[in-house]
Amino acid sequence: MLNPLKNYLSYAKRKNNDTIKVIVLALLTLVILGYFLAKGLTLDNYQFFLSRRIPKILSIVLAALAIASSSFVFQTITNNRILTPSILGFDSLYVMIQVILVVAFGGLSSLVIDSRINFILSSGIMILSATTLFHFYFKRQNRNIFTLLLIGIVLGSLFSSVTGFFGMLINPNEFAFVQGSMFASFNNVNADIVYWCVAPLLLCFICLLRLSPQLDIMWLGEDNAKSLGVDTKKLIMKLMFIITILISISTALVGPVLFFGLVVVALSRQIFNNYQHHFLILSSSVLATLLLVSGQWFVEDILDFESTISVIINFIGGGYFLILLMQQKLD
Repeated sequence: MLNPLKNYLSYAKRKNNDTIKVIVLALLTLVILGYFLAKGLTLDNYQFFLSRRIPKILSIVLAALAIASSSFVFQTITNNRILTPSILGFDSLYVMIQVILVVAFGGLSSLVIDSRINFILSSGIMILSATTLFHFYFKRQNRNIFTLLLIGIVLGSLFSSVTGFFGMLINPNEFAFVQGSMFASFNNVNADIVYWCVAPLLLCFICLLRLSPQLDIMWLGEDNAKSLGVDTKKLIMKLMFIITILISISTALVGPVLFFGLVVVALSRQIFNNYQHHFLILSSSVLATLLLVSGQWFVEDILDFESTISVIINFIGGGYFLILLMQQKLD
């Protein structure tokens, strides 16, 4: 009788500690968001600065929600803690789309310079391409999620090769635009696009929270989940479609962020002891928002816009990825 009671008390203590950690992170995030919005405001300039800062902050929050939640769920369904949805080639596909648009229509085309048209076209192509791939893949009876990941790696390499080839054909002025799309940036986000993204991203986020009880069972492995009554094939199809929408929209909104999801999820697993997905998805999203806002502040106030946040993320994330690989090899 003592052991179950002791285990329950230990679990309750860990749960309470995790709740306190989330509250602290949320308060810290709100403080930094408030500082980011309010710095330098006066009665004369607040309208101008807030009109630019509110969309930027909203884009950071939306990107954090999309990347953190999709990466966490993706690691659950693949049962691998060093994978992110970027392995399916979304980042490479986005850059390739931008290069092909410049080559086909020129750098001054509305498809290139009009951020709203470019966003709709880019996100639409990414969602359609991924949905088509998933449709034909999951129609097979004997399908393995790792085969899908291998297909994603091959397609990502193909997209990168096509990008490199066409990148040699365009003139330097047009290549400057393409180069800008290769790195995530929150500095020139279109306000209209940000507000368009709120509804679909929040809807996908809510869907993941509603599916979190089934995701908890997926911790036990696909075979065990099947024995417990979970239709794993249908669940994985739903999740992959939701992940596709989240990553496609966030990539088209702010640009590719290769390692950010990996860093956020790995840090969340180290900070929190909870195993429930609804808690982990929310907590990792709060942590992602805190990291992105802090990184944007570092880029603007410390580096004086001499770099972009994606460069910092990829530098830190690449090293962190190598550390995770070494730890798994040692384990």
